[in-house]
Amino acid sequence: MVPGAHLGQTRRTGYAARGYAGGHDRTEDSMDRLSPQDASFLHIEDAGPLMHIGSVAIFEGPPPTYDEMSAMVGNKLGQVPRYRQKVRTVPFDLERPVWVDDPHFRLAYHLRRTALPSPGSPEQLRALVGRIMSQRLDREKPLWEMWMVEGLHDDRWALLSKVHHCLVDGVAGTDLLALVLDVEPEPQRPAETTDGWSPGPEPTGLQLLGAGLRDRITSPYEQLRGARALLRAPLEFARLAEESGRGLFALRRLLNPTAHSSLSGPIGPHRVWAWACTSLDDVKAVRKVFGGTVNDVILTTITRGFRDLLLSRGEPVGGTVVRSLVPVSVRRPDERGTHNNRVSAMFADLPVGIDDPVERLRAIEAQMRHLKDSKMAVAGETLVSLSGFAPPLLLALGARVAARASQRNINTVTTNVPGPQFPLYAAGRRMTDAFPYVPIGNGIRIGVAIFSYCGALNVGVTGDYESAGDIDVLCAGVEDGLAELVKAAKRVA
Repeated sequence: MVPGAHLGQTRRTGYAARGYAGGHDRTEDSMDRLSPQDASFLHIEDAGPLMHIGSVAIFEGPPPTYDEMSAMVGNKLGQVPRYRQKVRTVPFDLERPVWVDDPHFRLAYHLRRTALPSPGSPEQLRALVGRIMSQRLDREKPLWEMWMVEGLHDDRWALLSKVHHCLVDGVAGTDLLALVLDVEPEPQRPAETTDGWSPGPEPTGLQLLGAGLRDRITSPYEQLRGARALLRAPLEFARLAEESGRGLFALRRLLNPTAHSSLSGPIGPHRVWAWACTSLDDVKAVRKVFGGTVNDVILTTITRGFRDLLLSRGEPVGGTVVRSLVPVSVRRPDERGTHNNRVSAMFADLPVGIDDPVERLRAIEAQMRHLKDSKMAVAGETLVSLSGFAPPLLLALGARVAARASQRNINTVTTNVPGPQFPLYAAGRRMTDAFPYVPIGNGIRIGVAIFSYCGALNVGVTGDYESAGDIDVLCAGVEDGLAELVKAAKRVA
């Protein structure tokens, strides 16, 4: 979850659409079921790797009191129903899990406070983040935490956000935290921090089972109705089928494993985390001279980071690529504000064997243009949507098996979420920096996330504690990679 890319009133979903705040009686008729993709993140975590995303936002000091932060968060809870709901599984996995109100919800459990010892260095903060992110979220409670971190040097403090991937993807996560942050230093707040919410009755296992069986019976009808709707729009259906076919053809190269390297292999339960700081203006200056997109430029700098990391480990890079899963949001404009997962993926080969930075940029720009033309992301979305036809028990087993399977075909994940280019505030304190956190899965030892805010383009790198304790080398390579591109652009200009 990264701060505030899309601000504004959130469209309330799930129970909200049925009078959520009123606390009226609700039975299994109003259960809000996880989508197949959301449920898969829970099943993957059952197999081992932790599946929460997050961010670290740094603010000008002095830090607010706990009561101030509690009031700020408490005033916004009514706009985010998921913050007070937990996941309940259906007996025997006969249907996907559901969101239900947590009758024991207490804000104090989720909003936490800690402090760094003097001097409160960036290294100490990054070590703390690694430890907190190594802990699994409590499945018996709503799947989020916020940590106030005091004692940073230069009279600053941080807000660490942690939310399960089954609740939001990166883009939806920006909407979520945007509700907590403010666009002005002194916003008007209601005197009361309660919205009159009271939890609905928690369903029994028998009710969950009954609702699941009912949904199993009715869902084929709903799927058939959706198919008929597609047939009523044959041109749109034909276009989607053609694009999906092209995308599936492009995906065939994933059958070829990448060269063996230390980037892939078993991972442990603990994480390390580091960051790199770059400038959006510098990225745009490079793009203006050499072409491509902002994403192309930042992928080029990340390629330099992986090149430096492999060389520092004494591994060959000549003719080698690092294959990265690149998540792509497929959220439609009318879905903005819904807190669920609407994400597909492309797969990019980062050419770490290319030494010249401009040549590296041009290779990545040509490749990304080809991937977009190939409709790989459309095919990925189609495959994910087809999981809705699978029996939930098979979906759960499949996700767990996939999580344990070898990842020789993918070396890393690289995700880019654009953020706001105007200041955000928490309890009247200005946010100066924001850094993203992305989880890693079995076989993938390093993950990279990018977030832009107020002219900065910051990179957060997650690593396996046992096998990737040297991710600082990668982060330094990212910063050096942009510096060399800026230097080359100035020579041309």
